[in-house]
Amino acid sequence: MTFASRLTSGLAATAIAALMAGAAGANTLRMADSTDIAAMDPHSMTESNTIGFLNHVYEGLVRYNQDLEVEPALATSWEFVEPTRLRFKLREGVNFHNGNPFTADDVVASLERAAHETSPVKSNIPGMKSIEKVDEYTVDLVLSGPDPIVLNYLTNILILDQEWMAEHDALLPADMRGGRENYAVANSNGTGPFMLESRQPDARTVLTVNEDWWDEPEHNLTRIEFSPIGSDATRIAALLSGELDFITPAPLQDVGRIERADGASVIVAPALRTIMLGMNHTDKLHNSNLTDKNPLQDVRVRQALWRAIDMELIRKKIMRDMSRNTALLVAPPVPGYSEELDVLPPADAEAAKALLSEAGYGDGFEVGFDCPSSRYVNDEEICQAITAMWARIGVDAQLTSQTPSKHFEKVLAGGADIFMVGWATLPMLDSYSVLSALLHTKGDRMGAWNPGGYSNPELDALTDKVAVELDVEKRNAMMSEALKIARDEVAMIPLHQQPLAWAVRDGVNIPITADNKPRLWYATIE
Repeated sequence: MTFASRLTSGLAATAIAALMAGAAGANTLRMADSTDIAAMDPHSMTESNTIGFLNHVYEGLVRYNQDLEVEPALATSWEFVEPTRLRFKLREGVNFHNGNPFTADDVVASLERAAHETSPVKSNIPGMKSIEKVDEYTVDLVLSGPDPIVLNYLTNILILDQEWMAEHDALLPADMRGGRENYAVANSNGTGPFMLESRQPDARTVLTVNEDWWDEPEHNLTRIEFSPIGSDATRIAALLSGELDFITPAPLQDVGRIERADGASVIVAPALRTIMLGMNHTDKLHNSNLTDKNPLQDVRVRQALWRAIDMELIRKKIMRDMSRNTALLVAPPVPGYSEELDVLPPADAEAAKALLSEAGYGDGFEVGFDCPSSRYVNDEEICQAITAMWARIGVDAQLTSQTPSKHFEKVLAGGADIFMVGWATLPMLDSYSVLSALLHTKGDRMGAWNPGGYSNPELDALTDKVAVELDVEKRNAMMSEALKIARDEVAMIPLHQQPLAWAVRDGVNIPITADNKPRLWYATIE
């Protein structure tokens, strides 16, 4: 056994021992994920699993509900008193877990903290110019320009107690990647439905119910015991033996086994995350027998590559009938999605060959193909299948699979010809996320995830209008139009929305949502 496997095994054993040591009462939910939460400071990272967990301890001015609609949380109402001034009325009578009252001072301190130049989450509140206190229960968010999705951003900006932060020298956020920690990394003081009881990194984090929560709880939990268990086999064994009540993720290859076992079941739903292939649209390929031109610049070649991929076969054989094939770069719950446009061209190798011949590449060509390893559901298997499908039309894809960090380092540096990427549109939950980051011509604030250099002036103009259009109907129509342009030009090749799979013990009821964030304030144990 290697040192790495001994370490992984040791951490799993520690987590299981911690779970068994806890006296699991009738209303204790024992849960495990494949990774630990990064920290208790909600402004210290943008990692979605961590933010999702911390939503049980901290709250924002607004939140997403089970239907992924924005609803009031610490703010009860809001209105634009000026085009760039959004006024929030705050919820009165709310207390932090330490008993301190929630007021406008806490909102001002928290938003200034999140937007600080050293904050890892400042990109999650990009339009904020300032935050101003109007009175004890009213604040104004001043924006640098009109922002139709400012509320979506604010679902990810959680509120801390200003007095508590000042007392513990934590008025600035920690930066886990930069190695800068503070008191809020291991401690917490929120207003949410659960309170932190104890925190042992890489082993166990325990929450207890907040009996004084302002909302009317739909859950019946008294305690949440969370442990990270990286090994799929260990995580599943703990569920099936009754040592865990809830695990995420449940690997697709093990869904049948869990379903056949006594006392456990799997919850499956399509995720928001769309898996797609980006392409090099510049003048030359990086890895090809063609040194003087780039066939990917020809839309007929891009169409041929798309038509050659049999997504229905991938869905059945690799994704075990649990993914959702797509012709668009966003999932159905995302504003801008159009069912009318979501029509996948049938896989047809002969039609793909004809398109290549028409474009002057009847003899095929070589091209680099980069995929991450274990970043997305069955990513390597999907890429291997696509490589074989392209080979049938004469395209020799040189497949490189690497760890996610090395993969994205290469991709973002512009070193890949064709590459896999997944996009969930969070926290925006809006097509503007894809349009601005993946499809807009690369610039100061746009095209951050457009390393292939795709550029379309018409799509750019639509995206720029979408950024400031406040009329919902007009805005959605423009986003759909932009997504149609991307589809027709095959700016990227959409594959599918990958599935979410959670597993629970019988009697545990947890609503699953497409953003892959358990909302345990809706959970019940029978």
